[in-house]
Amino acid sequence: MQSESSISKPQFSRNFAPLDSARRKAYTRLLPLLFLCYVAAYVDRVNVSIAKLTMTRELPGFDNAVIGFGAGLFFWGYFLLEIPGSLLVEKWSARSLICRIMVVWGFAAALTAFVKTPFQFYVARFLLGLAEAGFFPGVIVYLTHWFPGRDRTRALSCFLIATPIAQLISPKISNALLKIGTGDIINGKAIYYPGLFGLKGWQWVYIYWGIPAVLLGIVALFMLTDRPCEANWLTAEEKGALETELEKDRSTRAATRRLTVLEAFQHPKVLLLTFAYFCSTAANYSLEFFLPSILQQWYSLTPNSITSLVLLPPILALAGQLFVGWNADQTKERRLHAIVPIVIGLVALGLTPLTRGHLALTIACFMAAAAGIKAYQPAFWSLPSLFLTGAAAAGSIGLINSIGNLGGFLGPTILGTLEKHTGSFVGGIYYLCASMAICAMIIALIGVGHRESSAIEN
Repeated sequence: MQSESSISKPQFSRNFAPLDSARRKAYTRLLPLLFLCYVAAYVDRVNVSIAKLTMTRELPGFDNAVIGFGAGLFFWGYFLLEIPGSLLVEKWSARSLICRIMVVWGFAAALTAFVKTPFQFYVARFLLGLAEAGFFPGVIVYLTHWFPGRDRTRALSCFLIATPIAQLISPKISNALLKIGTGDIINGKAIYYPGLFGLKGWQWVYIYWGIPAVLLGIVALFMLTDRPCEANWLTAEEKGALETELEKDRSTRAATRRLTVLEAFQHPKVLLLTFAYFCSTAANYSLEFFLPSILQQWYSLTPNSITSLVLLPPILALAGQLFVGWNADQTKERRLHAIVPIVIGLVALGLTPLTRGHLALTIACFMAAAAGIKAYQPAFWSLPSLFLTGAAAAGSIGLINSIGNLGGFLGPTILGTLEKHTGSFVGGIYYLCASMAICAMIIALIGVGHRESSAIEN
């Protein structure tokens, strides 16, 4: 079995020739910070799933339909500025853009603590989406400036594992914050947790997690470097070797006519990948926003128990992402590495209603579902750069992520609405399975990412 270090980092030759040395430095200098930034982004995006456990009791008019719709509105704000953000990284400065994005979204996330009505909640989520827009596709594009094709899927997996790590880190901390200003019954005794500055626990969840985004944004401004030629932490030989390798990689993938950004937006494969990501995102965020509520409804669990159980799916998702990133680069195959996890995930998710009444089986199925829907991502996000380069690739990644993430609006909205009108999450779960199946079919039929492909695919 591979150790974690051999999975998450490429194998470098022992003599550390300039290229290998530059690759090693890029991994150790850039990826840890980008990873932490994405952890902060993901917590701010999904911490509503924990905050809602008491928000719905303490704020009049808040129910699962309101939370689902509001959580999804984040992605409409996200949609509006995603493409400009990814193009700015390609043409301008990644570190400056990432700093601006993180500082603004940190303040926007904290402001959610002061909402009183569903409309205010909708506005706050929309503004958070506007603030964060451009970060994710910007980083995907930024990695193409530093990592040649042979390293890129592993680099992506090291970045993308931030999402399950965020899900591991945040629930228990958020649950502790959630107790502020509330009461509980422990061993038959009533215990009251005093408020802090007149604010309740769910408010502190938003405020607390907004702070790291601001601090990390400032750090990114000073620690990130836009391109290898600007890195004072690389020697002249290392800069030259890495730039040469990246240019060779770009030349190989640009064997046919370069596409403009507008032409790329009309490319059939870009449009299909956009719809595939839309379908998978609908399932991904629906599970993340509503898994605590599903467990609460099916098993009448306490917040303490729920926040312990929701730590388990991200553990398997973390292992899946690392394995897919490592094995896809080893085998030079991306298509099946994207399809197989999705299929495993949708089968596991479809079985969850049948396990109701058996908590261990329910959690096992949700673990497999989460692993499938996360593990496919490193291979999926390597697909656009197999047939596009430069601004066309940057714009297309922004397009796929911006429109695709609208699935994060549709999925939670449908799941929350169905639960409100039927009193059950089961119908919504089967909708998510169908959405994941469509994603897998598109990737299977698109004709990109085969092991044998060595030239650009049209």
